[in-house]
Amino acid sequence: MPSSINKTNFGEVKKPETINYRTFKPERDGLFCEAIFGPVKNWECQCGKYKRIKHKDQICDRCGVEVTESKVRRERMGYIELAAPVSHVWFFKGLPSRIGLFLDLSLRVLERIIYYESYLVLEVEGNLTLSVTDDESISKKKSSAEYLQVGQVLSEAEYIQWKTDYPTEFRAGMGADSIRELLEKIDLEEEEQDLRQQLAASSSKQKKKKLVKRLQLVTGFKKSGNRPEWMILEVIPVISPDLRPLVALDGGRFATSDLNDLYRRVINRNNRLKRLMELHAPEVIIRNEKRMLQEAVDALIDNGRHGRVVRGPGTRPLKSLSDMLKGKVGRFRQNLLGKRVDYSGRSVIVVGPELQLHQCGIPKEMAVELFKPFIIRKLQERNYAQTIKKAKTMTENMSPKVWEVLEEVIEGHPVLLNRAPTLHRLGIQAFEPQLVEGRAIRIHPLVCKAFNADFDGDQMAVHLPLSVEAQIEAKLLMMASRNVLKPAHGRPIAVPDLDIVLGCSFLTKTVPLSTNGHPIRSFRDQDEAIFAHEQGSLELHESVNLYFDKEKVLGENGDAKSLLCAKLFSDKRYAKLFADKKTEKLFKKAIDTGENVKNEIEDELKPALKVKKAKEKSLLCAKLFSDKKYVTLFAEVEEEAGKPILTTVGRIKFNQVVPDGLLFEDSETGRNLPFVNQEMHASELSDLVSRCFYEIGNRRTVGFLHELKELGFHYATISGISIGIQDMIIPKRKKEMLDEAWVDVSQIESDFQKGLMSGGERYNRVVDIWRGLISRIEDALFEELKKDGEVEGFNPVHIMANSGARSKREPIRQISGLRGLMAKPSGEIIEHPIESCFREGLSVLEYFISTHGARKGLADTAIKTASSGYLTRKLVDVAQDNMITVYDCGTLNGIIKNSGEDDDQELSERVMGRYPAEEVTDPDTGETIVGRDQI
Repeated sequence: MPSSINKTNFGEVKKPETINYRTFKPERDGLFCEAIFGPVKNWECQCGKYKRIKHKDQICDRCGVEVTESKVRRERMGYIELAAPVSHVWFFKGLPSRIGLFLDLSLRVLERIIYYESYLVLEVEGNLTLSVTDDESISKKKSSAEYLQVGQVLSEAEYIQWKTDYPTEFRAGMGADSIRELLEKIDLEEEEQDLRQQLAASSSKQKKKKLVKRLQLVTGFKKSGNRPEWMILEVIPVISPDLRPLVALDGGRFATSDLNDLYRRVINRNNRLKRLMELHAPEVIIRNEKRMLQEAVDALIDNGRHGRVVRGPGTRPLKSLSDMLKGKVGRFRQNLLGKRVDYSGRSVIVVGPELQLHQCGIPKEMAVELFKPFIIRKLQERNYAQTIKKAKTMTENMSPKVWEVLEEVIEGHPVLLNRAPTLHRLGIQAFEPQLVEGRAIRIHPLVCKAFNADFDGDQMAVHLPLSVEAQIEAKLLMMASRNVLKPAHGRPIAVPDLDIVLGCSFLTKTVPLSTNGHPIRSFRDQDEAIFAHEQGSLELHESVNLYFDKEKVLGENGDAKSLLCAKLFSDKRYAKLFADKKTEKLFKKAIDTGENVKNEIEDELKPALKVKKAKEKSLLCAKLFSDKKYVTLFAEVEEEAGKPILTTVGRIKFNQVVPDGLLFEDSETGRNLPFVNQEMHASELSDLVSRCFYEIGNRRTVGFLHELKELGFHYATISGISIGIQDMIIPKRKKEMLDEAWVDVSQIESDFQKGLMSGGERYNRVVDIWRGLISRIEDALFEELKKDGEVEGFNPVHIMANSGARSKREPIRQISGLRGLMAKPSGEIIEHPIESCFREGLSVLEYFISTHGARKGLADTAIKTASSGYLTRKLVDVAQDNMITVYDCGTLNGIIKNSGEDDDQELSERVMGRYPAEEVTDPDTGETIVGRDQI
């Protein structure tokens, strides 16, 4: 509302000057005028007549400045009274144009009116018609005569022709003033009714669409209490000077906000227009000046929206009011939604392989600033400083006492680490801080996946939970060691990756038996094999026969009674109790047949049993051996424990970090043993971590992850794996396979020329041939990579791809095999493949074809990132007012999940993390598996 601009503002800005460059004081009536915007110094007027707070709210009779706080210069606004009305560029140029919708004018026509190129008819007396003229440039209408109507647009030539015929019967004008006159005549009530009637009567879809847009605009204006003519500006508000500062630099120069330059252009042109109007200058000159004023206001509100961009020094576009508000660095997202909080810091992240999973490294300088209040309190408690000021000085000077206190303060006080964008819960996790040198934050390598972090310059923010409740919550819920699983699917997210996978894969590899030529050696236990390796008599990947301790196998099979029984049998004190031949026969009978011979065994043992404890244990042993279930188990383990397994020292070393209590099926023998006997790739390691979590608990899993990290890094270093150009071998049969494919393609082309198939069928079959060829070349490549080198399976490229440490098969195929089929930006596959690979080098045509997909990939990435971020902001905007106060609404409704619904996911995975609507029971036994409303 124009009147509200005058009411809320404190004075008119009449001059374009900012400050006096001699006195450095704001110029009166200028863009920094103290009389309008308030004093520069607290409680002091410009001339110095009134100083101090005792003159509060008094207006100086000399300089006209109110004596108040200088902070009002951030709040008070001024205004510029325009000599001619101008259109607001948002309402005129925005799509759809709001002014254009009201007047039913196209944007192009509206632009010609506002920028003084065409006339708009404002008043017409009677029915005026224009006779046909020979000049085609004046009128290109099909009819021989036309009626003049209000709202009609006339070119310069048409206007002159009408004026010649009817000098006083009509009135037309140019610019925003004419637009405003027509907008003032609009009655929103009548317009709404008229549009509704037209909408009801219309049958054209296109016309209805246009009418709906106009109706929405009219009802919106009506509900908000705004008038259409307010889209035309007569007064422009000038924002507070502290929001567009002018800063003095060294050397007597000044740095100023771009807005000051844009305001200066508006004021200069406005003052010049006023002067020309007072001098009654020719219409052409005034019209040109009005157009320039309109352009200056457009640039102030939204620079570049219309016409040429106004540029500052160095051809840099000036930042307008819209630029200050919109975008990532605008007022809303940067300053209002993205406020910085106290007790927080930010720095680049680097890897901290020496850390535990629940720890992070915080730079010492940052920690001092983060924990400053805690340090000051502790310094006073210890009497190192008597006052807060003294404690602050000690902190700022980094006194040795400060480091001593800091160590105590951070102990047990968790910090939160956040990496933007925070797309899921694990984007913010809690850690115990460890003081480190340097200026970079250190994080554990296994939390990188949860944060989606890497070490190519990523930054992370640190936040400090202050209250006891916040600290407890951080420790119990947000600590990284308590977030091993991803909430989305329940599988581990803190899993080995990259170097760790590479090290574990290298460690657990095995050399084929034929390559070393040595006989396979046997070892009684794991320690003996490791000792032989450390002495240098056994290679890391050499195959060995490993025997297992009978008691350990029994214990790992999870049967305490059988283990006790085995121990009794191996104990010399009780051996004589079972030495009797009759007893031995009975035991053998029990083992062989599984018959219950408990009474007979007890009778035989009674004479020999004199010691009470021996008697109890022996009787227990007898009972166990007479029980068919334990007899069978003991007999199986007794037999299996005596057999060795074929493994390597590397796998033995890997198993030393695997927690006790887990059984694994041996791939060769099918036996269940407490030993992982396979090559460990990324997927196998992830499965192992998952089993650990669900079978032995979170605490032991975290310990296992730490040991796994140490082991992986160590053997990744020992392996010395690096990639050279010679490791990327080209398949020997590549050319032959390509020639075969071209023969097949030629046959299809021939069949197509004969009319034996359609164009679509030809295209699909050609693409299928090339896809099949790509797959065969990929398989041949990896087969040759596997056999490459002195020892099979140790090609560095093959190890990396096969283990899942880095890269997939496809990029390696493009490097050493062929690039293959490319897609157009439309998504359609180009049927001619790129036959070369990067190792061989691409031809000009092949390189050009490959740029299609690369360009589209980059564009898609940028678009997806922007649109997903925008969706997040929209969701926050919609949901921020909602507060969940009721945990269970008591509904009985639910979602039915069927086992055959999704081929990609098993039912068990899809129901994990959900609450059953009804009790789930075992159909055979009737046992309750999970109750209603239990996760």
